This record gives sequence, structure tokens and C-alpha cells, in this order.
Amino acid sequence: QVQLVESGGGLVQPGGSLRLSCAASGTFVRLNDMGWYRQAPGKQRELVATITANGVTTYADAVKGRFAISRDHDKNTIDLQMNSLEPEDTAVYFCNAGGQARDAYGSLSRFSSWGQGTQVTVSS
Repeated sequence: QVQLVESGGGLVQPGGSLRLSCAASGTFVRLNDMGWYRQAPGKQRELVATITANGVTTYADAVKGRFAISRDHDKNTIDLQMNSLEPEDTAVYFCNAGGQARDAYGSLSRFSSWGQGTQVTVSS
């Protein structure tokens, strides 16, 4: 099992930058794909960026060229560097992680966990 904690959100002016962090902890054996998702008021949750265990990244079209996801395997963390922020980026940003953990009998099982989210507000 894994617990995810996001940090780094806040209020920023259009054109500004923020860096989000997600720290994973728990009894998991390994982490596989991790990523960032966001949800604005009245809208569905959408994918922002993902990164595999091998470092392969994907981005939503809306953030390509502006956001960059990175991963630190030693610290079990991922970051999201957000540049040239726009009001449309305003949302709660959630961290997601998939991986494997051992159940009560010691058998491996897959999991997908979510953090509680961090608010990003882009406004002048």
C-alpha cells in the first residue's frame, strides 16, 4: 500500500511558475507509473502528465511545452514543473501512483493510489 502527499500548490499570476511535489510512502514493493491529474470546479478529472518507471513521459496537449514531470526513484517522489501558467490551469492537482505491494499473506498485488490534492490558482 502507498500513501501520496502533494505539496507546492498556491496562487500565482498568469505567466508565472510553480513546482508541485508528490511524496510516496508505505509498504509497497515497487512503484510503476506515476502521474499528475487535475480537476477544476464543475469539470471532470483530466490527465496532466505521466512518467513510467523507465522515465518515459506523456503530457496532455494543453500543457505540452509548459509543464515537465520528473521522478526521483531514490526518494520515491515525482515533481511537476509548471511554467507559463494560465488561468485555465486553475484546478486541484492530484498525484497518482501504481505499483505492487504485498497482501496479508505475502502475495504481490497491484494497486493504484491517489493523493489528497493541492490547489493551484492562476489569477491576476
